Amino acid sequence: MTTRVPLAERLRPRSIQDYVGQKHLLGENAVLYNAIKRKNIPSMILWGPPGVGKTSLAYLIAKELDRPFFSLSAIKSGVKDVREVIDKAEQLMNFNGEQPILFIDEIHRFSKSQQDSLLGAVERGLVTLIGATTENPSFEVISALLSRCQVYVLESLDKEDLIHLVSKAIKEDAFLQKDNINIQEYDALLRISGGDARKLLNVLELVVDAAAAYNIAITNDFVLKQVQQNMARYDKTGEQHYDIISAFIKSIRGSDPNAAVYWLARMIEGGEDPSFIARRLLILASEDIGNANPNALLLANNCFQAVNVIGWPESRIILAQTVTYLASSAKSNASYEAINKAQALVRQTGDLSVPLHLRNAPTKLMKELDYGTEYKYAHAYSTNFVEQEFMPSGIEGVPLYKPGSNSSEERLRASLKEKWKDKYGY
Repeated sequence: MTTRVPLAERLRPRSIQDYVGQKHLLGENAVLYNAIKRKNIPSMILWGPPGVGKTSLAYLIAKELDRPFFSLSAIKSGVKDVREVIDKAEQLMNFNGEQPILFIDEIHRFSKSQQDSLLGAVERGLVTLIGATTENPSFEVISALLSRCQVYVLESLDKEDLIHLVSKAIKEDAFLQKDNINIQEYDALLRISGGDARKLLNVLELVVDAAAAYNIAITNDFVLKQVQQNMARYDKTGEQHYDIISAFIKSIRGSDPNAAVYWLARMIEGGEDPSFIARRLLILASEDIGNANPNALLLANNCFQAVNVIGWPESRIILAQTVTYLASSAKSNASYEAINKAQALVRQTGDLSVPLHLRNAPTKLMKELDYGTEYKYAHAYSTNFVEQEFMPSGIEGVPLYKPGSNSSEERLRASLKEKWKDKYGY
């Protein structure tokens, strides 16, 4: 019995021109495209969800630059493996002057000591590092290493990219060419993929095999039926993890502690990292609860600290307590919306000048220019408040924070209205 290489592997791109997606990085005159064209790339972290082509892109960059290429998986490699590869890279560089590329898959799984072992080689220019991660590198990569790398954010593939991949697979793959493939509907294929090219191609191969056996067309209903019957076959590499964390977060946001603790149990039984779960809860406590219940952030932070000390299996109890509390709590995304609006306003209006009365005046010249002269110190007034302008000229009175409809923020709204009257529309 012969084993067939999975379609996703058979369809890996062979050149940058063959690469699908990430036009913001690889389109004509895009930042990474220009760096590759100049054959002068920085060390970099490729950050994005599964199946968007991080590994393929690393291989293609090395191929395009004709550089020696070393690859390590953070799951399987230790400090010794890293040092051995760096020694080989140094020998190669001394021999032919070519700076090797070192690719670290899932670099977020490297410990601090493992990342420290990379730092010297990157600093000395012995290797150009390309790390791939599905996690925010600000949390997972040590600051010294991160500061020496450019972070490129890869995005989930859009509908056009995914349909192009399906068409490319049908047209170019030797195995699929043997079947009379008739795709009548794409929605289910695209929805299940979630923008993940690897998942899309694995599901496509599964569905095509089944359709060929029955000699029938591929419809949404047929796709869903086959996927439900063969879930393990296309989800072996763990992409379902991202669907479950999505269901988990949405259950808490939707105030259903029963569903939330169910999805928590699914992650626990699947061997999920407790720190990963706790970090998501910490974000959610501000994004979805915020000032509707400020205690939520305190509990989530304590949960994060505790699970990092305790670990499995006891952490499941702490996580369950936090999850059920957050799910049962009043909800507000007012703070999340406020910072989104504020950043959009900054991008729209640019670097507006700080009003003179709000400026610091550490030098004699600044004092002579009236920096801070008209500032009113709030604590010098009986209610610890005095009306003055804090926004730059041109955007006075623009409302950014709108308290949510819950008892806690209704109290905030009343207090702000008393202070600012109708200025911000409270």
